[in-house]
Amino acid sequence: MPIGTAFHERTFALCQSLNYREWSGYYTVSVYEVHHEHEYNAIRNACALIDISPLYKYLITGKDATKLVNRIITRDINKVAVGQVIYACWCDEDGKVIDDGTITRLEENKYRWTAADPSLRWFRQNGLNMDVEIEDISEQTAALALQGPTSAKLLKTVAEADIANLKYFRKTSGKIAGVPVDISRTGYTGDLGYEIWIPLQNGGNEAVKVWDALMEKGKQFDIHAAGMLALDVSRVEAGLLLIEVDYISSKKALIPSQKYSPYELGFGKMVHLDKENFIGKRALARDNKQGVARQLVGLEVDWVEVEEQFDKFGLSPAAPSQASRVAVPVYSGDTNVGRATTTAFSPLLKKLIALASVSSEYAKPGTKLQMELTIEAQRMKTTATVVPLPFFNPKRKTAVPV
Repeated sequence: MPIGTAFHERTFALCQSLNYREWSGYYTVSVYEVHHEHEYNAIRNACALIDISPLYKYLITGKDATKLVNRIITRDINKVAVGQVIYACWCDEDGKVIDDGTITRLEENKYRWTAADPSLRWFRQNGLNMDVEIEDISEQTAALALQGPTSAKLLKTVAEADIANLKYFRKTSGKIAGVPVDISRTGYTGDLGYEIWIPLQNGGNEAVKVWDALMEKGKQFDIHAAGMLALDVSRVEAGLLLIEVDYISSKKALIPSQKYSPYELGFGKMVHLDKENFIGKRALARDNKQGVARQLVGLEVDWVEVEEQFDKFGLSPAAPSQASRVAVPVYSGDTNVGRATTTAFSPLLKKLIALASVSSEYAKPGTKLQMELTIEAQRMKTTATVVPLPFFNPKRKTAVPV
């Protein structure tokens, strides 16, 4: 039975649709209104407030904290400064991805680590005989994502923190409504945005004060609470992967083809083979040398052709409002060359787009493939062109906001 997050009393009051889902044991709003149009538009044109408290969060401290982090992840943590945040993945001994998440270097030997799946056991197994403390702080830390073009202006008015000089993937500390918070220039929308980390102390719910302050001050910046449906479309536009949808954790894979190398997921830049030994290094060095059999790509679907396919049945296609997490086959002629894992209609780009895993020989941008399309229970094919990821990458995402 799911439970509410620290913000549930506020999100429940706003959730007109009563459309919820379960996320890591918590009630999570799928969409606040009947349709997520306004929430998506807030992410791309104003600012949106998203409850991301169900993320798993871990605190790594102790003399060997840096040593442990470096043993587990594929990136070199020694290149990361205090106050910096990195996106990273971690692999099993065979070089297959277990999970991905963000790691914030809070102090020289103190890290906050987020993950989609429970990771405490894996971290502790690899920390045996090390002077390190690994604490699950998921329930002691509430979190909000404030995303969108006006998010910086809102934070400057409401936060007692240095927002003006906060660079992309950096962290600062301060207060909102008198409540101590960490603020990181991070997010899952591919837009200008921030994530706010709020410690829950002494059983009190200080987090609600932060929500109230942001929503009250945010009125002049057209703030909207946003749910998972709007977030799903945004993250596809940004080319961001979702575990158990776009790839499967190697810990949950049932067959070898369900296990992915970082090089098959577009994570190659996050593999630093020149650093000290880490889990999966030997296998990843082999992948880097020999290449991998498949690649993550973007697909743009030919909408005119979709209309022609529907017209054969005397029907008009409707652009899907929700992102589909149902995988569909991708072909080159009659040969199955991969699958589209998430498909969404981008309101901003006015295109039907998909994240897909395809054989490496078909991964070159410009390659014409066919994606399966079901009409009236009949399986058809429609042209889909391979394009570079991300689909949407505005300069404001990384620029210093004015």
